[in-house]
Amino acid sequence: MEFSLIGSFAGGIGLFLLGMGLMTDGLKSAAGPALRRILGEWTRTPARGLFSGLLITALVHSSSAVTVATIGFVNAGVLTLAQTIGVIYGSNIGSTMTGWLVAMIGFKLEIKALALPLIGLGMVLRLTGGAGRRRPLGMALAGFGLFFLGIDVLKSAFSDIGPSIPMDDLSDRGFIGVLIFVGVGFLLTLLMQSSAAAMALTLTAAASGLIPLTQAAATVVGANLGTTSTAALAVIGATPNAKRMAAAHVLFNVITGAVALVILAPMLDFVAFGRDLLDLEQNPVTTLALFHTVFNLLGVLLLWPFSGALVRFLEGRFRSSEEDLARVRFLDSNILGTPALALDAVALELARVGAMARAMGRAALSGGVKDGRFTVERNAVERLTLTIDEFAVELQRADLSREVSGLLPEAMRVSRYYRDVADAAADMGTEEKKLEEVSEPKLVEAMAEVRSAAVSLLDHADPERAEFDPVQCAGDLEQLERRYQRLKGLLLRAGTDERVKVHQMVAQLDFYSRVRRMAAQVVKGANYLHGIRRRTHREAEITDPVPDLPPEAEPEQA
Repeated sequence: MEFSLIGSFAGGIGLFLLGMGLMTDGLKSAAGPALRRILGEWTRTPARGLFSGLLITALVHSSSAVTVATIGFVNAGVLTLAQTIGVIYGSNIGSTMTGWLVAMIGFKLEIKALALPLIGLGMVLRLTGGAGRRRPLGMALAGFGLFFLGIDVLKSAFSDIGPSIPMDDLSDRGFIGVLIFVGVGFLLTLLMQSSAAAMALTLTAAASGLIPLTQAAATVVGANLGTTSTAALAVIGATPNAKRMAAAHVLFNVITGAVALVILAPMLDFVAFGRDLLDLEQNPVTTLALFHTVFNLLGVLLLWPFSGALVRFLEGRFRSSEEDLARVRFLDSNILGTPALALDAVALELARVGAMARAMGRAALSGGVKDGRFTVERNAVERLTLTIDEFAVELQRADLSREVSGLLPEAMRVSRYYRDVADAAADMGTEEKKLEEVSEPKLVEAMAEVRSAAVSLLDHADPERAEFDPVQCAGDLEQLERRYQRLKGLLLRAGTDERVKVHQMVAQLDFYSRVRRMAAQVVKGANYLHGIRRRTHREAEITDPVPDLPPEAEPEQA
């Protein structure tokens, strides 16, 4: 007899887990690109995000699926953290639809009379649907039927197993007993990875009299908390923004659950009053479905005013090395009203970008860069220079003197030069690993001379050095140019004489051409920035300090 009960219990859980999976997968497949369109286009404001999160979760009956999809969009940069906050709120409200589905259908109709035709119709659609939408819709219908069939099996199992489980002992333990049931709800969701399934299980147990109303409400809170496990698992190895989104989901559910537990008794009284006011049926299932909705709505009402603060708080967490590098240190909108200070801040930020770009150049010349590091630093330089340019544009709108106004385009020019340096260094770092070794002594010597001249130039082209000298930088660049032209001639001759393979020659020419361009851009950026710093201190003006390098034929051929 006991084995039969356990089998019925396990079978009931299996049926509605299978049904929930088919229903969710079918609806997601039938929706197709609509899910992406809704999440991508309907989330431009928190209010629209809330609505889209609610709608999608109510349709697919899986807040976990919506959470994972949202994390994917955040990872891909489709959604921002601010947009996802609304989706999280809406998804939690939408997850209450399962409770209402069970309350309105699962305990009112003859389930087998509904479930079996749904399963039959669903399978017919699935078998005859081909590649169209009828096939996934058939899966969803069959899933609905299996879900309700599982509830029917569980109702029978709970009615038989109920007397053998000593629930009174837990119910009499006060708040400790409530916390135990919260843990049960959390564990059910964690194990089944479906808060909807845990909710259905809890409602069925409460309807069968197995769990008292207060403890069932605590289990519902625990199931709501359990949905955070899916988000936590989904962001392993994800981007910082995705981790922040998961953290927002956890914070919402934890705060909402904590508030619900603290005011559990009065909230249940309020829910009972609302149920009677709405003329709903006075049974545990309807009460719990309404309770689930009310405490999620309460969470949104509590946290909505603090959404902006929550975003700012989370943006300071889970920072990547790229984001730390790309964070401005000197620019502040508060100093825009003082142009002299603002321009000085721009110069300091540009000096920092220049140091990063030169460090990338040294690393590329030495081959001492770990995989992925160049990508991080290149992206950081790009984001920093974009921020500097935007700040300069904002500053240009202020009431500026002619001198300050004339320096802003030069600052943006420095920004472009250093961005070019970072791009060239990143490309060099990629090409360095692909270069085939050259054994001819003259070529090896000429390559070493070019690299040495480039490193020396990078060391000298630091406008923050007290001994910085534009004349010395120009001399370094001329020396590098002579050595580059010698190396170029040797490579072309070696390729013509077939002492070096043509593809090897072209790869080496491309690499050292980038070294040459990087060096020229470094010197231009350093001299212009040095001039800006001097002129902000009311010293002499400078002209274009570095002439463009002589043009080269592209591509270089033997």
